[in-house]
Amino acid sequence: MNFELTEEQLMIRQAARDFAQNELKPGVIERDEHQKFPTEQVKMLGELGFMGMMVSPQYGGSGMDAISYVLVMEELSKVDASAAVVVSVNNSLVCYGLEKYGTEEQKQKYLVPLAKGEKIGAFCLSEPEAGSDATSQKTTAIDMGDYYLLNGIKNWITNGSSASTYLVMAQTHPEKRHHGINTLIVEKGMEGFTIGHKENKLGIRGSDTHSLMFTDVKVPKENRIGADGFGFTFAMTTLEGGRIGIASQALGIASGAYELSVQYAKERKAFGKSLADLQAIQFKLADMATDIEAARLLCFRAAWLKENGQPYGQASAMAKLFASDVAMKTTVEAVQIHGGYGFVKEYHVERLMRDAKITQIYEGTSEIQKIVISRGVLK
Repeated sequence: MNFELTEEQLMIRQAARDFAQNELKPGVIERDEHQKFPTEQVKMLGELGFMGMMVSPQYGGSGMDAISYVLVMEELSKVDASAAVVVSVNNSLVCYGLEKYGTEEQKQKYLVPLAKGEKIGAFCLSEPEAGSDATSQKTTAIDMGDYYLLNGIKNWITNGSSASTYLVMAQTHPEKRHHGINTLIVEKGMEGFTIGHKENKLGIRGSDTHSLMFTDVKVPKENRIGADGFGFTFAMTTLEGGRIGIASQALGIASGAYELSVQYAKERKAFGKSLADLQAIQFKLADMATDIEAARLLCFRAAWLKENGQPYGQASAMAKLFASDVAMKTTVEAVQIHGGYGFVKEYHVERLMRDAKITQIYEGTSEIQKIVISRGVLK
């Protein structure tokens, strides 16, 4: 076992940390307040190579390893989880799926601009009646010969209005149930494709979450990813990597709240001494530090397994389950340490607490992660 980061990984982490502090932090409260998408910041993230981190340079990516991805996600999420989830979806769910399963033509047309950050991608699986039960796809893609006719509604889509490229799961053969699902590449502007209302969310309010409507959208056959009926396997395999991104986001939210709490405890005076001198506060910080370190190691292990071509589905589920719980627990305690100041926006921890909750829900709820883990344990 080697617990040391390479010199390159340390440089990547520092670049992400500097960006988060200098570019994300100044406007993060305003973006949260007004549900404003971080357009300029995401463009800059693309220029830094963070929108296609693990994509091969031949397709416009940075060719970084999965550990570096965890490091970047943690640093960005310490400050702005809304910007971080844009990075996570584009990397884990869209670029990864296209590079691993797409045709050469699909990679050249769609992957290259996504990996460079010139365009943003979205992953469209959830529906009004298909959240955790992803097999119950009501969106249909009828085979019309040289194209599919796409009809249906997708819900809770991250990057819903800001994306240009959408990976849409739809049912082609209902009699085959989940074996009849296909994944289609849909472009913004295709006739019959409309973007629905924007969700007014508890947290990650800077991320644009929309419903999408498809009405007789003609999607060329060459836009199908993989063989006929491969869509569900594509979605589940891609989500395994996505959970590393969300686990790292949860880790960053917890880590950011912890760092703010340490700083506040040292500066705030009470009963004639600093909060940091009070054992009640010291014990809270000790628990935070221990939980965060455990979450970080789970994230690193899942990333290491993925990087080394080993099965990582169970490890990524463990990382997401634990890190998301740590994010909730740590942010609640951070607000408590800050007292009344923790309840107001300028101290950041209330936003981190709101942002933390979604990490227990999206890309597989905590309950779904337990199903994944228990299946692995009992296999």
